Amino acid sequence: MTTLHDMSVAELAQTLKTKQVSAVEVATAFLARTGGNPHNAFLDIDSEITLAQAQASDARIAAGTAGALEGVPIAHKDVFVTRDFATTAGSKILSGYRSPFDATVVQKLNAAGMVSLGKVNCDEFAMGSANENSAYGAVTNPWDTSRIPGGSSGGSAAAVAARLAPAATGTDTGGSIRQPASFCGITGIKPTYGRASRYGMIAYASSLDQAGPMARSAEDCALLLSAMCGADLDRDSTSLDVPTENFSAKLGDSLQGLRIGIPKEFFGDGLATDVRTAIDAALKTLEAQGAKLVPITLPRTELAIPVYYIIAPAEASSNLSRFDGVKFGHRAKDYTDLVSMYKKTRAEGFGEEVKRRIMTGAYVLSHGYYDAYYLQAQKIRRMIADDFQRAFGECDVIAGPVAPTVAWKLGNNASDPLADYLADIFTLPASLAGLPGMSVPVGFGEGHMPVGLQLISNYLQEARLLNVAHQYQLATDHHLQKPEGI
Repeated sequence: MTTLHDMSVAELAQTLKTKQVSAVEVATAFLARTGGNPHNAFLDIDSEITLAQAQASDARIAAGTAGALEGVPIAHKDVFVTRDFATTAGSKILSGYRSPFDATVVQKLNAAGMVSLGKVNCDEFAMGSANENSAYGAVTNPWDTSRIPGGSSGGSAAAVAARLAPAATGTDTGGSIRQPASFCGITGIKPTYGRASRYGMIAYASSLDQAGPMARSAEDCALLLSAMCGADLDRDSTSLDVPTENFSAKLGDSLQGLRIGIPKEFFGDGLATDVRTAIDAALKTLEAQGAKLVPITLPRTELAIPVYYIIAPAEASSNLSRFDGVKFGHRAKDYTDLVSMYKKTRAEGFGEEVKRRIMTGAYVLSHGYYDAYYLQAQKIRRMIADDFQRAFGECDVIAGPVAPTVAWKLGNNASDPLADYLADIFTLPASLAGLPGMSVPVGFGEGHMPVGLQLISNYLQEARLLNVAHQYQLATDHHLQKPEGI
């Protein structure tokens, strides 16, 4: 039998279903791999809880009442609240916080029978492109530990790439599933905004945040996404009232005649040669499978960065006001009155990047600047969404790079936050439009670092995206590659 940690979600589910191995054996194998916390990927592990969940899975398998993913382990990004593990959102202000309930996404994956391995590291409140903003230390990239894994779901991506978990949950506000998936050589998908419930997902920017799965293949992501998604109208006002979908059902469709849009704005001077070479090779593979490449334009691509970094901080400045030391989380020890308690608690509890975004958001919402900044940004956001709709009149799927370069060295952009912001140029447009997007491993660039192909489809067409990725993965083996020594 293939080593357990090298098995995909689909393979593990089948192996468990046929009782070739027990859920306890699988959980034990993965818990052993997390010992010493490689890559600083995990923030909370409790083997007793994990093994108890595995025992319950074995009992359901024996009784014939197993869920679709019964006994398969998963790690959760630390912005999803969980009863069994601490939830910090990578911030000191929530150090040791225990939630009285599970996030809907966690609840749904539990209902499918998945076993929680624990909580994985992330940029504080999901704010970052490098996973260097966590209050609990940076995550390292399994392909080269001197480099970043990407952010904000860097712990999720590193855990899957290093075979510490077969799958992980992530969140994507401006590219935080797709970019770390690209940098760590795994597959990740952000579904249409509203597909997965945001209930119990600690909010960064409410009109942008969306949950999604990160795993090794499109086949695995389809299984996970099918379990994660579904209407949650009573608890999430932005949840879409659409039927639950089996995203695996269309994985066998041919790519013959599929029109893939290639936006010229994604292939300009800022794109590194090594990344472009890998992307061009992937597009040729898709052409050989029957797809047709169609030139398109997304003219407001470059405006996505200023628009996002106005809207997201504005929403963050409101969402993060609840962390004030009164009801939960960190509270300053020395204060004289309520106002000084607020000030000291927030000064001590929040990291520098979170403070920067809160102040930026408060500024653009302030009297005299709201019309000039926030209102204008919302208008351009609508124009960006309209650009995509015009493009989808000419193509079925849009393809391009996830990021302009491969993963950079830890600390490279420490004194220049704008450099991190600029690296989000290709992922931000789809996020602002609320469209589904994914990253698919397509080879390697400088330093033998992974490169991801970004695929974007129209609203609610995740099944099409996943099929394109799956067909590509049937023809290539990039998604099967793993870092040396793992």
